[in-house]
Amino acid sequence: MRKLARFDALAAACLLLWVGMVLGFAFLVAPLLFSTLPSRDVAGAIAGRVVNRLDIAAWVAFGAALILALFPRWLQEVREDAPVGPQRLWAAALLVALLMTFTSQWIVTASLGRTRARMAAPVETLPQDHPDRIAYQKAHAISRQLMFIRLLLALGLAAGVAALPRRADQEPGR
Repeated sequence: MRKLARFDALAAACLLLWVGMVLGFAFLVAPLLFSTLPSRDVAGAIAGRVVNRLDIAAWVAFGAALILALFPRWLQEVREDAPVGPQRLWAAALLVALLMTFTSQWIVTASLGRTRARMAAPVETLPQDHPDRIAYQKAHAISRQLMFIRLLLALGLAAGVAALPRRADQEPGR
């Protein structure tokens, strides 16, 4: 059905738009912030706000992909007896991405905020073995890993939307 093909293209476009925003931040904005601003602390605070916005955009992108690509097919595959099909695998990957977005926004970013609030000085001025610096660095590393994994999931989901069933296309008379 042409309608499903359009929905699939829109879902892929939403995911790829988010991927573009993440790549733009990672390779353009973040390096500029840290090389131009006088303090890594200020650059980190701005970068943290951008990451928060990217998390909100991830909710929108992955949610839109869920609505556009999955809901039109939901009843079709639920009625089948097949244990696992491409739609269920795609939906599982999308739900993992949403769970990672939840983790990034509500657990890791909140932890980074609490750690920054406890610090009396910028992160780079604290000794390497300071507990707050260690906690901040661990949370920051987890945040980067979650972003990278979600980026890979978004690319895979955008490419995988083409593998979702479109049985209505194969029905005679449509």
